[in-house]
Amino acid sequence: MAKKDMIERIKEVMKDPQRIRNVATSSHVHHGKTTLTDNLMAGAGMIAEELAGKVMYTWFDEQERKRELTIYGANVSMVHEYEGKDYLINLVDTPGHVDFGGDVTRAMRAVDGTIVLVCAVEGIMPQTETVFRQALRERVKPVLFINKVDRVIRELNLTPEKMQERFTNIIREVNALIMKYAEPQFAKDWIVNVANGTVAFGSAYKRWAISIPYMQKTGITFKDIINLVNEGKDDELAKLAPLHKVVLDMIIKHLPSPAEAQRYRLERIWKGDMNSDIAKQMMACDARGHLAAIVTKMVPDPHVGVVATARLFSGKVYQGQNVYLVTKGKQEKIQQVAVYKGIQRIQVNEITAGNIAAIVGIPDAFTGETLCEADYVIPPFEEIKHLFEPVVTKAIEPKDPRDLEKVVNFLRQVSKEDPTLKVYINQETGEYLVSGLGELHIEAKVERPLKEKLGLEVITSPPIVVYRETVRERSPVVEGKSANKHNKFYITVEPLEEGVYQGILSGKIEKGEVKKKEAWKAFAELGMDKEDAKGVKYVEETNVFIDATKGIQYLNEAMELILDAFRQICSEGPLAKEPLSRVKVKLVDAVLHEDAVHRGPAQVIPAVKHAIAEAMRKANPTLLEPIQTIRIDTPEETLGNVIDLIQMKRGQIIDMKTEEGASVVQAKLPVAEMFGFEASLKSATQGRGFYSLIDVTFEKIPEDLKDSTIAKIRERKGLS
Repeated sequence: MAKKDMIERIKEVMKDPQRIRNVATSSHVHHGKTTLTDNLMAGAGMIAEELAGKVMYTWFDEQERKRELTIYGANVSMVHEYEGKDYLINLVDTPGHVDFGGDVTRAMRAVDGTIVLVCAVEGIMPQTETVFRQALRERVKPVLFINKVDRVIRELNLTPEKMQERFTNIIREVNALIMKYAEPQFAKDWIVNVANGTVAFGSAYKRWAISIPYMQKTGITFKDIINLVNEGKDDELAKLAPLHKVVLDMIIKHLPSPAEAQRYRLERIWKGDMNSDIAKQMMACDARGHLAAIVTKMVPDPHVGVVATARLFSGKVYQGQNVYLVTKGKQEKIQQVAVYKGIQRIQVNEITAGNIAAIVGIPDAFTGETLCEADYVIPPFEEIKHLFEPVVTKAIEPKDPRDLEKVVNFLRQVSKEDPTLKVYINQETGEYLVSGLGELHIEAKVERPLKEKLGLEVITSPPIVVYRETVRERSPVVEGKSANKHNKFYITVEPLEEGVYQGILSGKIEKGEVKKKEAWKAFAELGMDKEDAKGVKYVEETNVFIDATKGIQYLNEAMELILDAFRQICSEGPLAKEPLSRVKVKLVDAVLHEDAVHRGPAQVIPAVKHAIAEAMRKANPTLLEPIQTIRIDTPEETLGNVIDLIQMKRGQIIDMKTEEGASVVQAKLPVAEMFGFEASLKSATQGRGFYSLIDVTFEKIPEDLKDSTIAKIRERKGLS
């Protein structure tokens, strides 16, 4: 098909939301997402068939080719004919490595469905569970592709019965994850099923796939497939059962169009009134409505500056249009709109609701920004929040001080592109601290680009662990007095209820100012005392501020300053200037000067900070350290070495089992002990063991390590 034809078909179909599918690939690392994407593009006539699975079209960064894994993800738009009609598939190829999981979270906001790949040999792995959590939290519907079936046939020599048993187990585990993480109103309808065609089997590398509906339509049997694979006739099989045909048919038939998905996704991902006009326009995916879009990706481009990827929920975007950035509170003019073809962009006149657009001309946008019209400002979309917090930090500085400005500009830009990379400037030490999801995350997205793309020599510190400060008891009431002695604040602190803490992590409780009066019910339902719940004023990360006072004069006028002090101490606690976590701060009384001049920032903020810090010191404070729950796969004969390694690293074994001659160990290890763990594991298992991340939590540091750890942090930060 001529290139012009494909572009014309895209332009035509993109105007009909019923014939659009916004889909992400997702899986554990190395389960075949990019190879699958290559094949789908080849099937759509965008690359040569013989190159599919070899060219890795969506690996546009040199690092991805060196490491042989997706780091940045990429968007591809393609047209597929199904039952005589053209359909537009906007596909987002996402990373599988846990360090780049933030890209998966952001992709899930842009799409309505996901094709989850599971390796037929490895089965369900930790990152498989993570991608289900990411998708279902955004109300993204899954279908399943069991990949690398050729390896099961060739390498494991399983009988058809044993093969069927293996596939049945994978499907059962997938459905258990869907039932666990999907909301009840979706779970039963979204479980995958071989009979209805929401499950396909195949080999992305060998370019073939099969599903029950395709078998029924063509008469091909599973026995035919086994015979052809064993005879090495993969090319013949790829002609009989082409992967792109089976998978794209499954996507179109079983994953929702934006017109369908936006009706149930909107209340989950948008903060506004569901009865408002703009909500009705978004739920109808109305191209004639007001503009409502969310930026899900920012990518630097040497020719045009920065390209924003945005999902349009209503209205349209076009060249020359003025758009309003809701969070930034500013207007910018669009210079160009385009659809994606991997690293290429195909410029179009306009892009309408239901599509994923490439936009040039909004460099001040960031990932998660809401776009609308300047004269019709809408409430923002919900924050795109990753499942795991950054737990590894490195200090970065240029070798040549003259390069400082370039380094600072780069760090600012990279934190806009990837919000899971946190950049913090320590004013006292002058250090530039970058926190990421892992060592590879910082190396691949910060260190290497600085060196290889900008040509800057930088000095990086060894990895630093960021702890959290918390309390174990309720403090007595502590007085904070302003410097002029005219204002007094009486504060207590205590541990935050576990239910409320989990509610903040899960998103049931929103962060920021608590404005709605009925919001207190959520706090009470999650275990907080009702009187306390009614006084909640602010949620900062996983800490809560409560106004428990009654009838204090001038308090409303001073409240913003009090909350400013609360926010400041939440970022730097009294033990070692580490962030606070799980702390409930209560203002129980206050005395304020009648003249506003005598209760300004210089009087209120230090007094409140001092009272909170002093109350924490009297509430048995401690540190929380980040803990990784991991799965280790190792040959049985090296299991003893692995157990020794875990114990040496202050680890705790949760579970052990044997699967087909290999041992699987689930363990919890402190992040502080995880640096260099991969090399130690390879050494302990003769290179045959590997580990995967399951979860990251924060737990109290052992008492015998608390004081020495605090001392080391204070020394590093130059504190007394």
